[in-house]
Amino acid sequence: MTVEKINEIFPNPTVKEVAFEIKYPNLFYIENKIGDLQIRIIEEFPESSLIFRAPIAFANIGPEGKFSLPPNFEEDTGKKIWEFKSEKGFRLNISSDSLLIVSQFHKTYNLDGQDKFRDIIEFIVENFLEIMQIPIFNRIGFRYIDECPLPTKDNETFKKYYDSVFPIERFNLSNVDEMDFKTVFKIGNYHLRYVESLQKVNDEYKLILDFDGFAGKIKSNEYLKITDDLHAIILGEFEKTINKPVLDHMRGSEG
Repeated sequence: MTVEKINEIFPNPTVKEVAFEIKYPNLFYIENKIGDLQIRIIEEFPESSLIFRAPIAFANIGPEGKFSLPPNFEEDTGKKIWEFKSEKGFRLNISSDSLLIVSQFHKTYNLDGQDKFRDIIEFIVENFLEIMQIPIFNRIGFRYIDECPLPTKDNETFKKYYDSVFPIERFNLSNVDEMDFKTVFKIGNYHLRYVESLQKVNDEYKLILDFDGFAGKIKSNEYLKITDDLHAIILGEFEKTINKPVLDHMRGSEG
């Protein structure tokens, strides 16, 4: 049973994390430009740091049992990641080939009345493109992770709350410790990775919904339209999965 179209900001949203990522060809000059971007975004992201992601060494054990590291391993200092944090609780990570925005704060993508995640995406990417001037993105990804309620772990309650793909007629939830489902499918020119996972969180069972939409080979000036489309796809799948009791939970009116 599909719920009505969602067009409101909830006081008790199920979303726990939302992430936006673009991948682009490796930019050798990004280290020389990152300071220019920092100045542009410093009011929103006053905290900054440089992170080194260490390289992974795969040991080579020769025929005589001798251990050796890959050539030039000591010269490889790892991948540099420039991290910027906001006082509102979201972060920006930039490397030579990707830009990632993660928020555990935003309650809406584009509805009036709260800080919009769409606005922060546009603010960061527009400033980034003015400095980096990248014509093509290799990939755009948009991801939502929702932690959804399950008052009691039984089939009757679960079917009341969710229109799920879980085979609960065969594997009764009352006897299940965990259950997972994952699929990746195509919608037009886009792809969606859809995950349902029954997990125990702080001694309570929750249904984790993980929506990861993505598209490849995008003109950089079309990034916002693509992100709008991915958001609409994810929202549509969320609406198909939850039933009215979950909406009541998000509105704070359950029971």
